[in-house]
Amino acid sequence: MNIKETLQQTLAELIQSVYQIYDVTLEIQENKTNFEGDFTIVTFPLVKYLKKSPDQIGMELGGAFTAQSDFIQDFNVVKGFLNLTIKDTFFLKNLKTSSENLNTITPKNETVMVEFSSPNTNKPLHLGHIRNNLLGYSVSQILQEAGYDVIKTQIINDRGIHICKSMVAWQKFGNGATPQSMNRKGDKLVGEYYVAFDQHYKTQISELIASGMDEETAKKQAPLMKEAQEMLLEWEKGNDEVKNLWNEMNAWVYQGFNETYQRLGVNFDQVQHESETYLLGKNIIQEGLLKNVFYRKDDGSVWIDLTEEGLDHKLLLRSDGTSVYMTQDLGTAVQRFAENDIQKLIYTVGNEQDYHFQVLFLILKKLGYSWAEHLYHLSYGMVELPAGKMKSREGTVVDADDLMQEMYLTAKEKAQELGKLELLSDAEKETSYETVGLGALKYFILKVDPRKKMLFNPAESIDFNGNTGPFIQYTYARIQSLLSKAEFSAENTFPEEYPLNAFEKELIMQLSNYREVIEKAAATLSPAQVANYVYDVVKSYNSFYQNNPILNQDDISVKTMRLNLSHLTGLVIKKSLSLLGIGTVDRM
Repeated sequence: MNIKETLQQTLAELIQSVYQIYDVTLEIQENKTNFEGDFTIVTFPLVKYLKKSPDQIGMELGGAFTAQSDFIQDFNVVKGFLNLTIKDTFFLKNLKTSSENLNTITPKNETVMVEFSSPNTNKPLHLGHIRNNLLGYSVSQILQEAGYDVIKTQIINDRGIHICKSMVAWQKFGNGATPQSMNRKGDKLVGEYYVAFDQHYKTQISELIASGMDEETAKKQAPLMKEAQEMLLEWEKGNDEVKNLWNEMNAWVYQGFNETYQRLGVNFDQVQHESETYLLGKNIIQEGLLKNVFYRKDDGSVWIDLTEEGLDHKLLLRSDGTSVYMTQDLGTAVQRFAENDIQKLIYTVGNEQDYHFQVLFLILKKLGYSWAEHLYHLSYGMVELPAGKMKSREGTVVDADDLMQEMYLTAKEKAQELGKLELLSDAEKETSYETVGLGALKYFILKVDPRKKMLFNPAESIDFNGNTGPFIQYTYARIQSLLSKAEFSAENTFPEEYPLNAFEKELIMQLSNYREVIEKAAATLSPAQVANYVYDVVKSYNSFYQNNPILNQDDISVKTMRLNLSHLTGLVIKKSLSLLGIGTVDRM
């Protein structure tokens, strides 16, 4: 337990033993350096139970704390607030424990599968995919740090009408173009034909409307759409020519995806393809019909009635026997639990799919799968830019590769402007630009609670001041520079007796919170908890650094203590950033 948790437990025991009250939890606040005492306890909730003044309750609790625990040095009561000063020896003991436990992971003996990314093979990854990938990957890292075994997975949507649109457009307008002949990443090349399809399709619709056809009929009768639909039917029949083109164009896309994933720093343990899973759910549909969970309409289509649960009737199988997305997702979920010993499955998908997952989970429960209670939709808000929403069909998305390159170039420009990397070699500079640029992108996205919609501003994210990735990375580099100048060799040993000042105490409290933050982040599936924690650590360290001489400290014991404290802070910063997929550099 960290310092605050120990206080909370002791306080609960005191309230029970002194007042025989068992259902009240008092708030404990960590005090900043300009307050008297290290912690403040708010006593007001006890007033209605005890019919005493807050000051009297504070004095009684303070006396009980002093009498029944060995870590209280002093206390005072100000307007009903109980301020506790903790003994330095208790801080030092906790610091030693925090240092020893930093790399100690207690196994949960549970395996969690995290699905993220899951792109379509008709376009490159964009800013929305970046938030998805960063969330899924960071949640996976945090769960591992909390003691879970984790399987990172994605299902690639590699079939369907949207894929055929790109294929038809390539056949008509591509003139045999390949990524090699056009010197283009494969996913970008295929995405250009998806946009081209939409442009020519709209032109055909306009021409049909001009000839007297209504808009709905024109959308269905446009030659390009008919060709795409015919191609999909041929694909499902196994037409060799269509399948060969499909394989070739998908291979281009996969190569492009892999390059993007590598630069973004994410990876997967398993990969599934919709072309191999879209038929999986058909047996489950038959199972549901036999159990009377589903019903069949006169036209042969299969549905489920969820009106008693406040939802609606949901289509599960079309009248022609073809699958819908829900059919596939049912089969994929069953397959994952059948092939893996997992206790929880987390879907990282945007909040526009909230209803879909509500229905999916409910159907699986109705079918009697006990593990359906352990399905979770990590629903996140959309990412918008100052210019507004993005649209793939119209080619107005922010391409993931372009954004990463922009962040790299912005970091390079900013570093050169500030003259921060003049002493580094060219190779070291390039590493720093990339690490800082992508760190800025990742931190800016992950510091926001996943459930909130967010506005991404590249210029704000790269700032070297405030709650940004570069600010945190710069503090880490400052610590490494300090340790290098001191010729410090890692000891991670702390004295049992040492007179701590307020800045040292505040930093120690922050460092001791690491494991608690990881548990909370794992429980809430929120990397924002880690991001904002490491920012708090950095703020505390900078206050400590600015108010405590280290290199020019004459007292060797004080100097050694502060160097060890700096070293541990560096370890916590690096470890926290790694959970967000963010790297560090020793010099900036």
